[in-house]
Amino acid sequence: MIVVVPVDPPRAGLVLSSLVETMPLSESDAVALYEAAVSDVVSAVAASGGELLINYRDETTLPDAVGDESAESAVREAVDTALKGVDVDDVRFERQVGSNRSARVGNTVTHLLEREGADSVGVLEPTVPLIERSDVDQTAMALRRDDVVLGPSSEGDVYMMAATDTIDFTDAYATTPLSTLARRGADAQLRVGFSSMRPSIGTPSGLRETIAILEARQAAGRRGGEATAAALADLGVSVGDGGTLERA
Repeated sequence: MIVVVPVDPPRAGLVLSSLVETMPLSESDAVALYEAAVSDVVSAVAASGGELLINYRDETTLPDAVGDESAESAVREAVDTALKGVDVDDVRFERQVGSNRSARVGNTVTHLLEREGADSVGVLEPTVPLIERSDVDQTAMALRRDDVVLGPSSEGDVYMMAATDTIDFTDAYATTPLSTLARRGADAQLRVGFSSMRPSIGTPSGLRETIAILEARQAAGRRGGEATAAALADLGVSVGDGGTLERA
């Protein structure tokens, strides 16, 4: 399975903006947290049996006010840092094409399945640091019986959409992607399956869930999400009384 991770250049004002708007995190804090999540995600894919493809947004699809540094260079640097010790020459980098998330995911999946003849493609969000190598491999195995496999995430979103055939992606990620993509798969007469839920740090609720699970894993001596856990510790972010996100 080709595993596509769509990575935005880690720039202030571009990544994890909803966290900056709703909790005491600066734009630079959000960048540090995003880079840590990307590190955990691409490391999990690199350790799996999947083929890692980094799909980056370039200047044609980015807002104007996000800096002058080359988007591709910024993404390559972030991935190189995440995969220290791994030859990044073996990682594919391709720019995203499309005016919104739905179009970019749809164009990528369709191109890989129909133009390149890939057997299966998964699109894995870079904001799900709790993803494990086994999650990726189990999704690839699930595609032997299902045509579409969806990974449920926070607030009706999906952290992974994997498929062996194309569906209609028009506005599929506009609202409640999980139910929309499931419906589109069924409309295309495809068998739809689901994998385990993984929260995204892209929303305050998803960040709270992620912190709680990371703390539980650490208490149990289980590995996973190390880069994100370290970034949260450095930032002093925790879940306080009543489930609120706090800074130390």
